[in-house]
Amino acid sequence: MKIARSLKISRKQLAAHKMRTALALLGIVIGVSSVIIMVSVGQGAEKQILSRIEAMGTNLIIVNAGQVKRTAGRQQVRGTVTTLTLEDAAALNGECPSVRSAAPVQSGKLPVKYESLTTNTTITGTTADILTIRKLKVARGAFFGEEENVGSRRVAVLGLTVVQNLFERSGPIGETIRIGKIPFEVIGVLEAKGSDLNGVDQDDQIWIPINTALRRLFNVAYVNTINIEAMSKGKMAFAQQQVREVLRERHWLNKKDEADDFTIQNQTDLIDAQRETAEAFTVLIASIAGISLLVGGIGILAIMLMAIKERTNEIGLRRAVGASRKDILVQFLLEAAVLSLGGGIVGIGTGLAGSLVTAAVTRLETSVSPASIALAFTFSLAVGIFFGVFPARKASLLDPITALRTE
Repeated sequence: MKIARSLKISRKQLAAHKMRTALALLGIVIGVSSVIIMVSVGQGAEKQILSRIEAMGTNLIIVNAGQVKRTAGRQQVRGTVTTLTLEDAAALNGECPSVRSAAPVQSGKLPVKYESLTTNTTITGTTADILTIRKLKVARGAFFGEEENVGSRRVAVLGLTVVQNLFERSGPIGETIRIGKIPFEVIGVLEAKGSDLNGVDQDDQIWIPINTALRRLFNVAYVNTINIEAMSKGKMAFAQQQVREVLRERHWLNKKDEADDFTIQNQTDLIDAQRETAEAFTVLIASIAGISLLVGGIGILAIMLMAIKERTNEIGLRRAVGASRKDILVQFLLEAAVLSLGGGIVGIGTGLAGSLVTAAVTRLETSVSPASIALAFTFSLAVGIFFGVFPARKASLLDPITALRTE
């Protein structure tokens, strides 16, 4: 009964000072909504990164020529980059039981022309296995096969961005484009893939047979990378070890202290690294947003101290008619809790709306989880009570006689 009566008194007191109450609520509302919006942006970025990694292919392992290092978030190749060959890819296909398929890849930027239109795009030479390894789908036409590769046929499959850049009106299937000075027949168009982890447009490239790329365009006998699909996720580690052993043997790296002249990256490691980075980013921005909650708590502290000063006579009167110090303490703690509770509820609604607006107005993907809402609400309530303890205790310790004499 005492709690119910104290709540009734708290509501009356807060309603009697609408402007002051609104300002106190505003601080909590801003804090809670900021936490929800920031966490939703962080979690959305994490989901987007992980979906892009998964879209790269299933059970994917990538072997790069040379030593690959990450500098400023981007991959850079160091050392010799001529160590991987078509024979290496064939050996991995035939000698590694845990490998389902392996596709050699050689790529580079070249000018491409169709009639009067010209664009610079990435030319990627590979085999038909790349379709299943990298989850590529043909939207129109067909992809080249082993026959086109063996015959070094001049055929090309276009990404959607290339189609948009070169073919404004007509369809590309059956048309002839020039890569450098060499004519190629367009036989297919791939479905859109979007940007990769580095923000590079995966649709801004042209796929051609690997033998055609090496002999007719790049004039080299080596490849940049070999894309590999493991038999299953559980065999990723076995496949990676088998790939390393086969390549070291083929490259005559027999001594244990000899460094690999290639770099192996698997999808699991990439997902774990990106998830850790995204989670750290989410914690960071949530912590920054949490500062605004502390500011809201300080606002509650200031308003509660003002309320105590104004109601000193009332506190003395309640003590004189039998209210205990505990009753006074509970009274003011309840007022602080009501403020933070109300601000938390409004803040949740504002945060949800803000997340939707952020996703609609910007290109950022947002993802609101029940855990982030519960965290923000709990933290707001804790902040309100924490900053309400000092003024509540101060009110409970007032001497009744001195309080009654206060004007």
